[in-house]
Amino acid sequence: MKPLTVVVQEDTMTTTIQDPWAQPTPAGAYDDLLVRALPVTRAQRRWEPADGPMPSLFVSHGAPPTLDDPQWLADLFDWAQSMPKPRAIVIVSAHWEDAPVAISSAAAGTPLVYDFGGFHPRYYELQYATPDATDLAARVAGVLGQGRPGSVHQTGRGLDHGAYIPLMAMYPDADVPVVQVSMPSMDPSALLDLGVKLRSLREEGVLVIGSGFMTHSFAAMRDPRLFGHVDAFDKWAAEMTHAGDVDSLIGYLDKAPGARIAHPTADHYVPLLLTMGAANDPSSARTVFDRFVFSNHIRSFSVD
Repeated sequence: MKPLTVVVQEDTMTTTIQDPWAQPTPAGAYDDLLVRALPVTRAQRRWEPADGPMPSLFVSHGAPPTLDDPQWLADLFDWAQSMPKPRAIVIVSAHWEDAPVAISSAAAGTPLVYDFGGFHPRYYELQYATPDATDLAARVAGVLGQGRPGSVHQTGRGLDHGAYIPLMAMYPDADVPVVQVSMPSMDPSALLDLGVKLRSLREEGVLVIGSGFMTHSFAAMRDPRLFGHVDAFDKWAAEMTHAGDVDSLIGYLDKAPGARIAHPTADHYVPLLLTMGAANDPSSARTVFDRFVFSNHIRSFSVD
């Protein structure tokens, strides 16, 4: 099958790459997943207090072509199936920085933010109509110390692709209430602190997710000679995360090999600190899956 040329645009960065999963139907792998996954996810056991806290997750979320990668979709869906279905989800994405910390719209069927450019029109028609999350938003506002959710800045915002793309695979029936919380800054310590504030929600059956990308180098997409740098960073980040070495993860720019190539900006890295902050035991982190996709690593973690 002839590969499709895709122009990927995130924020101010644009690059042209060859999509290795191009299919006759854009998001065709996602369509195939739904046939298999919907009956399974509808029968999934719901979280109960006896299950104990939900884990905190770091998910490499990908762009819309994730929906054309059967393996990536299967990895995400199978991961969700390995846990009880959460009562609700709080997700922090690389694609929303706003201070003071904001909470997305809690209305049922919250609209999606199609914050990407250059893709087939179908990607801008996909929906993920989550249930009403008013109670969840109020609970999140409470743990953040911000009172009523209506007082929190930009509550009318929908879910961006860093939130809904992985969730479309993990919970394809869109039957779990979801709110997105903004990053207050790209300071790793600020994300760690935000995770600490959200930690108690896990005891109530809420799944806390930091959504980024283990390495996020457009330069590596263009120049294979840089692969060694992103590989070195991925290996270092995995070692530090598995060890629960939060201090090293915070100081990644000074300590990690290839840091400035793997992450020329911090946005896709710092959600990892949110995940570690929300964990009871950072040293319990384990890699759930990892592959080399679009010249970058999609390593994703679960932490207790």
